[in-house]
Amino acid sequence: MNNSKRFFNSIIISALYLFASFTTAIELDPTSRDSICNALTLVLDGTLNYYEGFKYGGTIGMFTSPYYWWEAGEAWGGIIDTWYFCQNDTYEQVIMDALLHQVGQGNDYIPANQSMTEGNDDQAFWGLAVMGATERNFTNPPPDQPQWLALTQAVYNTMWSRWDTSNCDGGLRWQIFTWNSGYNYKNTISNGCLMHIAARLARYTGNETYVDTATTVWDWMANDVDFLVLENDAYQVRDGADIGDGNCTKLTRIQWSYNAGIVMAGCAYLYDFTNDTVWLTRTTQLFNGIHIFFTDDNIMYEQFCQPRGTCNNDQRSFKSVFSRCLGMTAKLIPSLHDKIMTLLTASAVAAAQSCTGGTDGHTCGLAWNYNGWDGFYGLGEQISALEVMNNLLIDDRPGPFTNRSGGSSVGNADAGLDSKIVTNPNEITITNGDKAGAGFITAIVLIVIISICFWMLL
Repeated sequence: MNNSKRFFNSIIISALYLFASFTTAIELDPTSRDSICNALTLVLDGTLNYYEGFKYGGTIGMFTSPYYWWEAGEAWGGIIDTWYFCQNDTYEQVIMDALLHQVGQGNDYIPANQSMTEGNDDQAFWGLAVMGATERNFTNPPPDQPQWLALTQAVYNTMWSRWDTSNCDGGLRWQIFTWNSGYNYKNTISNGCLMHIAARLARYTGNETYVDTATTVWDWMANDVDFLVLENDAYQVRDGADIGDGNCTKLTRIQWSYNAGIVMAGCAYLYDFTNDTVWLTRTTQLFNGIHIFFTDDNIMYEQFCQPRGTCNNDQRSFKSVFSRCLGMTAKLIPSLHDKIMTLLTASAVAAAQSCTGGTDGHTCGLAWNYNGWDGFYGLGEQISALEVMNNLLIDDRPGPFTNRSGGSSVGNADAGLDSKIVTNPNEITITNGDKAGAGFITAIVLIVIISICFWMLL
């Protein structure tokens, strides 16, 4: 009898969970702002379930393991977009606290506690987040705190200072610090982010110097190394190359959606600012190459890893970056607007129907072309769904602001130039005092070791 009751109770509990899933599943009407924002609220709540800053003793700005620091920067960029498009200030203070807590000692997003993992691309994604805060006119920090535009400029300045002409005639390495795996790899995402940030700073500030940087990066990727390859009026955007013998010929030809998106949106910003048709042509040719990231039904997917079931935690968030970059491009390039919105709409509807998992009934999946939730879940899945839905609303709100069209963030063109971060141990100057001190310490250590050995022999 007791076993029967337990069985009956388990059936009831299962039914309740099933009922909750049906009643809280996300419904998305892509033509209705209210419907989109209601869906975004649920997806955002799911995203913040992974936030460490809400937990006792958790780190402000960070998301739970195994998600890396860069992905936190990407997540806050998407959350700022939701704040802007839906004019929902529920988490405004949370966003501000997160962005300011992670700035690092030099206010350049190189915090000491990330030195074992931080690469140029990691720093760049926090730069993209504060550039978004700048362009969306997100609430400015108190005057005694670093400002969004100045933080973006610090990221740009420190990245540009690491431009390496000693190998492959230019380019950023993947890693900042020599001791990190990947230091001898130069990749598209690090360099594409530098170009992208420079393009947005040019448009926002009106400073042509940033255009020069963006042009230098483009020319290097397209002409000096084969990261950008034009075939049949469409660009292939490859991942990168090992430095090897110093000429970057050992290429990794894999194409990831976020690489293509970052470079394409950078070109779109440059065209919007310069009105130079060369950037319009490049934007269009990059757009012509992104069909590999969509199914026949116009649903976005990560073509290299999703069909194989091999996407890691990083790769499962790439569609977030790609979606945002598509929205930027559609807003800035009228000739591509309708084509991009067709892709975003189909993908957003598919993403929404995947957000039916978990006990909350609106946990999002990885494969949006799967019928329902595919069983995958995590921060990457949530922020990818968040951004593809965010960008359905690009026509409901003004485009990215500039300092001449309503932007209010205070900048500092020299921010980050006095950074004390050492990225190459050969750059450390060893003085005679250092040598003397090291010798003294070595002598003491030797005496201690000899004494211990003598005592053990006795």
